[in-house]
Amino acid sequence: MARHSRYVADRGLTTRMVTTMFFIGLLYVVLVGVLVVALGNAWPLVLVIAGALFVAQFWFSDKIAAFSMGAREVTPQQAPALHGAVDRLCALADMPKPRVAIADSDVPNAFATGRNQQNAMVCATTGLMRRLDADELEGVLSHELSHVAHRDVAVMTIASFLGVLAGIMTRVALWSNLGRSAGNNNNPAGLLLLVVPLVSALVYIVSFLLTRLLSRYRELSADRAGALLTGRPSTLAAALTKISGDMARIPTRDLRRAEPYNAFFFVPAFSGESLATLFSSHPSLDKRLEQLRGISAQLGR
Repeated sequence: MARHSRYVADRGLTTRMVTTMFFIGLLYVVLVGVLVVALGNAWPLVLVIAGALFVAQFWFSDKIAAFSMGAREVTPQQAPALHGAVDRLCALADMPKPRVAIADSDVPNAFATGRNQQNAMVCATTGLMRRLDADELEGVLSHELSHVAHRDVAVMTIASFLGVLAGIMTRVALWSNLGRSAGNNNNPAGLLLLVVPLVSALVYIVSFLLTRLLSRYRELSADRAGALLTGRPSTLAAALTKISGDMARIPTRDLRRAEPYNAFFFVPAFSGESLATLFSSHPSLDKRLEQLRGISAQLGR
């Protein structure tokens, strides 16, 4: 957590982030090790690609995520209400102001990116700003800024990257092996073609489950920290209820376009009841509202 931030610290979140990164790192080592053994003399290629992708993900993940979700940075003159809310929250939390952006989308949502507070960005969609009043918008932004203060945005980005890396490196492994097999009939390509995809699939499944468990907890933690910072959990609850209800009215095409980025969003966008809802990156609406009601009762006492 940032040194001077007034957001409530969450030891449970910190413990889960450290644990997730430990197991993600262990999976990364296992994946690279299997590919090095499988590729034989081509192992330097694996290490170079893995290292290059990891560095690129760490330094450019926030820009890639913002670009993918259509975020464009705006000035205080272009979005005075949005900047004003962020200014008030940053002053209240005693934290550096992140860059402020807007995404032209009717899907009502918000997200934060950035590997640290110095290069963080908080973004709201045009659909969100149109549907929420000033207090509700401030509640959502307080939730998103808590992700920046707790630094769980960077952890989620790096953790999610391993699944992508597993798929890319598997393709490289298979391509390299097939190339060598063409000139060497004695190469046991059949076995490698079976082992490498199986290991990569296992790595993807485990990393997927780890990131989902962390993601659900971090959303509850952000709700709690954001509500305690503003002292108005009811406005955050109202925003959650309003956004979740309006999500059903969004065209399926727009929801499907937003679904890949659900782990970053304030509220997940689902195009219908499916298996994806069982493995949602967010806790259920009822659970989030129940926590906020508890915080209201706590503040009332």
